[in-house]
Amino acid sequence: MKKVLIIGPFPNPISGVSIANKVVKELLSVDSDFLVETINTSYPSFDEQIGKFSIKKFLFYLSLNLSFFKIFKNNIVYITPGQTFFGVLKYSLFISITSLLKKELIIHVHGNYLGKEYQSLKGFKRVLFYFLVSRFTKGIVLSNSLKHNLTPFLEDKNIFSLPNFAQDYLYKEDKKFVKDELRIFYLSNLMKEKGIFCLLNALKNLEKNNIIYKAKIAGNIDQKYSKEILNLLTELKNTEYIGIVNGDDKKNLLEWGNVFVLPTFYKMEGQPISILEAMATTNLVVTTNHAGISDVFQDKINGYFVEKNNENSIQKILSYLAANKSELKKLLNIIKHFF
Repeated sequence: MKKVLIIGPFPNPISGVSIANKVVKELLSVDSDFLVETINTSYPSFDEQIGKFSIKKFLFYLSLNLSFFKIFKNNIVYITPGQTFFGVLKYSLFISITSLLKKELIIHVHGNYLGKEYQSLKGFKRVLFYFLVSRFTKGIVLSNSLKHNLTPFLEDKNIFSLPNFAQDYLYKEDKKFVKDELRIFYLSNLMKEKGIFCLLNALKNLEKNNIIYKAKIAGNIDQKYSKEILNLLTELKNTEYIGIVNGDDKKNLLEWGNVFVLPTFYKMEGQPISILEAMATTNLVVTTNHAGISDVFQDKINGYFVEKNNENSIQKILSYLAANKSELKKLLNIIKHFF
């Protein structure tokens, strides 16, 4: 029996990485060939300042090192670290001990920033970053186009591509009826770099132009921008903020909508699970050509690319869809037969 230790974030807070780790744990736990343990590295409160040092975070992650003894009981250590210097450094004890014990050490990178961070570092920080990441015996990225994040550290034969996924419970044989009404939704953390301000301002302009739509916004609000985001939401008559959704609530949202908008330019982005979830439940996707998105999304097939950090680009596409319901239906039918 293989004993696996998963070290990384688990819900809550909810993120693509924490959901992925939860699924990996569940799948391995039901396989009789594996025995699974975990160390949950999720920081309790959500904010957009990922990779930024703080005393509170330092003490929190320092306390996690008390669980290092779990390494001795397992054959394989699977880690989903952050993509910044501190995001990797906080796993240094786990990485070093596993490497010294010559156990299988796997890194799974859920983004497209690790390589950029390494190139930006100088001096001792660069040497330490290289030392830690090169200790891994194997690496996983979300698509072939993202392999360059690990090529400075690992041989190509040890880097594997594993695309993101939509959870099984979202799929069903009888796909939903394609609606004429423009039902827009957003499902992600409400972060500036995820494009939430661009979307809300685009919706505001739709209302000014008397374009009929309904919208629902779901996700955790970055506290740094909460006041500004909530003020924008209160200005919108046809938009509802429904908070954090999981399980059936998330499924109901995905089945309610027909246009999913994620205009991300998030520097840590990889291959958003929410895009795959939206397509799996027969929704047209409006997103950006960013990170690994183009590996799972085709412009004018699964939906439309919009320009990064550009509310007018979003407004233009949504206005077009509102005025051309036949085009919306056509693309939804194409997406329907993909899954």
